Amino acid sequence: MDWKELYRQKLTTADEAVKRIKSGDRVVVTHATGESTLLSDAMVRNASAYRDVEIVHMVAMGKAEYCQPEYAGNFRHNSLFLGGTTRKAIAEGRGDFTPVFFSEIPDLFRTRLHPNVVLLQLSPPDEHGYCSYGISVDYTKPAAECADLVIAQINRNMPRTLGDSFIHVKDIDCIIEADTPVIELAPPKITDVERAIGENVASLVRDGDCLQLGIGAIPDAVLLFLKEKNDLGIHSEMFSDGVVELVEAGVITNKCKNIHR
Repeated sequence: MDWKELYRQKLTTADEAVKRIKSGDRVVVTHATGESTLLSDAMVRNASAYRDVEIVHMVAMGKAEYCQPEYAGNFRHNSLFLGGTTRKAIAEGRGDFTPVFFSEIPDLFRTRLHPNVVLLQLSPPDEHGYCSYGISVDYTKPAAECADLVIAQINRNMPRTLGDSFIHVKDIDCIIEADTPVIELAPPKITDVERAIGENVASLVRDGDCLQLGIGAIPDAVLLFLKEKNDLGIHSEMFSDGVVELVEAGVITNKCKNIHR
C-alpha cells in the first residue's frame, strides 16, 4: 500500500489516540524540548480512564502535570533524570528515580523497561514516507523501535534533522496533525562572572581536544573563547547554538576523535 494512503488511514485526534493507552502501561515521552505537549495534555485530560500508568522521561521541559498530587493514582512518573517539574513528585514518594548512564538507556528500553506506548513529535514525512525525530533523537528512536504502540504528532514546526533520525509512516500507529509551538529552552544570561570562568576554562583546552558541554551559562561562556582553537571534537548527548557556530567556523571538526567521528 502507498505510504500516503497508510498515513491517511492512521490520522486521528490526540484525544482519540490516548484512549489506546491502558491502565498499567509504561509510556515513554520524547526527551526534553522534543516532547509533544499536545499528546501529554491529552493523556492528562484522559487521566480518569487510567490506573497506575508509568510515565518514563528524562528531563521534562513541559508542564509534567501527570506529576501533580491529584493524579497520584492515575500516573506514576519514573524519572531517568530529575528536572524542575518532576523533582517534587519523587521527593514526596509519588514517583521514582532510576539512575542510569544516558548511553545505556536505549538498551534499558530493549531489555528491562519495555515501552508499551511511545509519544512522539515528528517532522512531516518526506517523499518516501520518512519522518524526522527532529531536535530529540537520543533515547526516543530506540524506544519507538521496540514499543507496542507508537503515537505521533506530525508538526511542521519540528525541524527535519538528518543522520540516523528517521521513522517511517508504516511504523507509526496513530498520527495527529498539529502545528503547535515546539518547547524552547531560552539561552542563559552570561554575566562577567561566567565570562571570566569561561575564559579560564577555555585556556585549558588544547587543539584536538574532545569536549562535552552541558546546559547553562558557563558551558556557553566557554564556547565564546574557543574560536582560535583547531580540530576540536564533541562527544555529547546535546549541544547548544555555540557548538553549531564553531562547527560552521571550522573549529570543531571531530578530526582527532577515535570513536564516533
